[in-house]
Amino acid sequence: MLQTIMRLPRRRFLCLAAGTTALAATARVASALDYPTRSVYLIVQYFAGSLSDIVSRVIAQWLSKRLEQQVIVEDQPGAGGSVATEFVIRARPDGYTLLNIVSANIWNATLYDNLSFNFIRDIAPVACISRTPGVMVVHPSFPAKTVPEFVAYAKANPSKINVPSGGIGSFPHVAAELFKFMAGVDLVHVPYRSSYVPDLLSGQMQAAFPPIPTVIPHIRDGKLRALAVTDATPSPALPGLLSIGEFVPGYEATALNGLGAPRGTPAEIIDKLNAAVNAGLADAKIQAQLAELGTVAAPMTTAEFGKFVVDETVRWGKLFKAAGIKAQ
Repeated sequence: MLQTIMRLPRRRFLCLAAGTTALAATARVASALDYPTRSVYLIVQYFAGSLSDIVSRVIAQWLSKRLEQQVIVEDQPGAGGSVATEFVIRARPDGYTLLNIVSANIWNATLYDNLSFNFIRDIAPVACISRTPGVMVVHPSFPAKTVPEFVAYAKANPSKINVPSGGIGSFPHVAAELFKFMAGVDLVHVPYRSSYVPDLLSGQMQAAFPPIPTVIPHIRDGKLRALAVTDATPSPALPGLLSIGEFVPGYEATALNGLGAPRGTPAEIIDKLNAAVNAGLADAKIQAQLAELGTVAAPMTTAEFGKFVVDETVRWGKLFKAAGIKAQ
């Protein structure tokens, strides 16, 4: 066979080679257009009941119907989201393993000096799902009922307020660290490997800065007291509640949720997923579900989402360096 190929005229050999390449490319496109033909796994970086998990299940249910294949949410918490991120980076770039992108992916680029991956290089942006404000909450037994009262109490009682999070680089951690820096108070960060909400409800943890969906049922039931939202503007989910920025000028923190895939995933698959997600975000029922949770749909093109992630990585990197915030 090799001898036959070697005897072929150069022009004919090049034509055959080009034809083989074209056939391979056509096969890849055809495969991408058939996608998906089996279950898709959506890997979440935090525990069940976290914002990532809640929003992922909403969009996974929609995608399962839209794509006519089951989209399975799988929680893989650990190392501030790096466990799940590495798992997806190492997966085959075929669209069957997706990552629930969260703000921690943006923040970890600055928080950690020795990550084994480059998030912007190794994960292809697929779609933005939502942006979610957090809420500053305290246990009902806590003496402060407003942000100014909280600041005054914290300054009079340094290192006596325990503030939990889902781990280094999670939204509750970063929102709390930003508050500490800008309000000039000393809070004790307590990272959890599972949900911290039970300890918050019991009063073992005195305050927290979780995304609204994580605690909104407990706020409505009176089991937690909300002091302010972390966004620059009030949230419709918590009417009448002011933003922290009203008391700590310039304070603002929101949580991102989106979809990513291993770098090298065919563009046709990414485009199909982006269109499916954006169709869901335009659906009135999905919008109502997200609004009830306290999060806001944020549809973007793949290019827009990619630019947003890069811009936010730069912005938060500058802020962390100014505040001296690093993973402990």
